Amino acid sequence: MTLFKNKSAFLAVLLITGIQMGQAQQQEKPNIVVFFVDDLGWQDTSEPFYKEKTPINKRFHTPHIEALAQDAVKFTDAYATPVCTPSRVSFLTGLNAAHHKVTNWTNPKANTATDNPDELLTPPDWNINGLSPIPNVPKTIYATPFPSILKEHGYYTIHIGKAHWGAAGTPGSSPLNLGFMVNVAGHAAGHPQNYYGEKNYGNIAGKASYQAVPDLMEYHGTSTFLTEALTQEALKAIKEPIRRKEPFFLHFSNYAVHVPIQPDPRFVQKYLEMGLDSTEAAYSSLVEGYDKSMGDIVKFLKDQGVYDNTVIVFISDNGGLSLQPMRTGPSHTQNLPLKAGKGSLYEGGIRVPLLIKNVGQHERKINHNPVIIEDLFPTILDLAKIDKYQVIQQKLDGQSLVELLTGADENDNWKNRSLIWNIPNKWTVPDGPAINFFSAIRQGDYKLLYDMKNGKVELYDLTKDIGEKNNLAKKMQSKTKALSILLSEQLKSWNAQLPTYKSNGSQVPYPDQIKL
Repeated sequence: MTLFKNKSAFLAVLLITGIQMGQAQQQEKPNIVVFFVDDLGWQDTSEPFYKEKTPINKRFHTPHIEALAQDAVKFTDAYATPVCTPSRVSFLTGLNAAHHKVTNWTNPKANTATDNPDELLTPPDWNINGLSPIPNVPKTIYATPFPSILKEHGYYTIHIGKAHWGAAGTPGSSPLNLGFMVNVAGHAAGHPQNYYGEKNYGNIAGKASYQAVPDLMEYHGTSTFLTEALTQEALKAIKEPIRRKEPFFLHFSNYAVHVPIQPDPRFVQKYLEMGLDSTEAAYSSLVEGYDKSMGDIVKFLKDQGVYDNTVIVFISDNGGLSLQPMRTGPSHTQNLPLKAGKGSLYEGGIRVPLLIKNVGQHERKINHNPVIIEDLFPTILDLAKIDKYQVIQQKLDGQSLVELLTGADENDNWKNRSLIWNIPNKWTVPDGPAINFFSAIRQGDYKLLYDMKNGKVELYDLTKDIGEKNNLAKKMQSKTKALSILLSEQLKSWNAQLPTYKSNGSQVPYPDQIKL
């Protein structure tokens, strides 16, 4: 039995014991790493998310994504929105984009809409300033971002790379206002001005635009590619919480593979030798650079002995870009067998790769249930063992995927849920396949699209027609009507926005009002 000579010594031991117990309790929580890729298509890895490896998969070399898939659940039917900011806000808030009303990308300049002019329709007054953690900021969704919840529960929260949650001058433009304790290179812009250290990532006097990447001054004037610079900053940022044995959340949101499509000198030559043209070789080199970045971080986690106690999520914010002249080849063929690409509500614009590695997982699993990006809000909090938390006012639309990480592949409750998209905006000119003024719903095997501009609906059986070539709307009128009603009811429930006709100012009809 140990005796204490004075009360002070006894209290000191109690204090040290309490601190050690607190640290031990903290260590029980898993670390969480989210690799959030920008504009990466469902087919843009050498790890196939389709039933087979395709010619497009063979254009890419992503060994580290392949390795992660061996320890993870691969979701083949995962979805985001067709453009970046709506997905990013849904991720942080757990809200569907039709609900939070950030339905297009946000301009770096506050109070500036990004819609293009249209001859027939006027987009609604959507939340052009993005997400806000404080009330009464005009044209924002006021909501609780989940990193602030992690922070409140003892997590060291880190953001590296692209943010693009809010317009410059609003609170949501800075990750530091959204629950992150560390922010490197995140601001209001949605893509880098330049990927090259020799060009200071765009920070050149007289030439810098809103897209010039902030921070990273120590790499200016060097040959360090932007992807590599951000990787080095991520490794620096997680060293300290690992040393202190406290749980951390790393949101690693590299700017790759968004335009400008500039070749990564470390990898581009092999793709040129494969016969790809300079643009597609550059694109593949950006993808491999991101893969190498993921591999470096995973290796560091393993070297530090914390990999098994780390949840890892890998996802893209929308489908792959399929527009000329940014990509070469015929437009909207870059995501085959999926139809179209970024900006579209066809599968090529919204189906994204998703891997989730749970704590201690060393087994490859595949899950075919339809899931969507807002599901990650409750999923991450569940995996962090946080079951009691408060949000400002949002009623979550996302559902925790935790049971799918251990349960059966096919689950009727999940398979038959309704996933919703609503894009009442003019993203690009000219209109493209399911690009601009579209809504959609997927329930089970079937997906219905509503073309607001032309007053038409389309129906596809995705299990038999993943390329959405055979419109079944007239052939299966009862199914078409049922999904039109479900989509309309959900849009009304969220008070979702629809465009209006320029001719008379009236709102376009809901999909259940369209005659077949």
